[in-house]
Amino acid sequence: MAAGRSRLLRYQVATSLDGFIAGPNGEYDWITEDPTLDLKAFARQFDTLLMGRLTYELALSQGSMLESMGLKVVVVSTTLDPSQHPDSTIISTDVAKKVAQLKSQPGKDIRLFGGGALFRTMLDAGLVDRVELAVSPILLGSGVPVLPPGKRCPLRLVESTALPSGMMILMYEVKF
Repeated sequence: MAAGRSRLLRYQVATSLDGFIAGPNGEYDWITEDPTLDLKAFARQFDTLLMGRLTYELALSQGSMLESMGLKVVVVSTTLDPSQHPDSTIISTDVAKKVAQLKSQPGKDIRLFGGGALFRTMLDAGLVDRVELAVSPILLGSGVPVLPPGKRCPLRLVESTALPSGMMILMYEVKF
């Protein structure tokens, strides 16, 4: 983090060209990695991972995925028992206030990872700083949208990269 700069909350997600982050049954088998991306360099920009319960449970089902990322894990959930998840911080009340406090602490940027519901909540609370999409060259036709309905939010394109796989990386700054 640069001196004097608050940590950014950056929503990152893979999406189909028609705006879905998962298929109609939650499937994500269409998401592929591009060998030209330096994922390790990218991961070094963060020290905290913020996610909702469903994404967290999916990550836990992937074995050691969360441990391998080496990030502090913060989960927003009203149903998880914190004593059952000692390696993670569970936020169940005053979510916007606690995420704002997290952003004000020293550290690297915070990666908002996973589903659109938490993204919508954080966006409506004015806490999302950047929206970073990996747009895959596929049309799913239906599924889980990038963003559930809610308030309009203008964005400013700060970077775009076309990858050899046909994937587009689009990075937007949120304009409040």
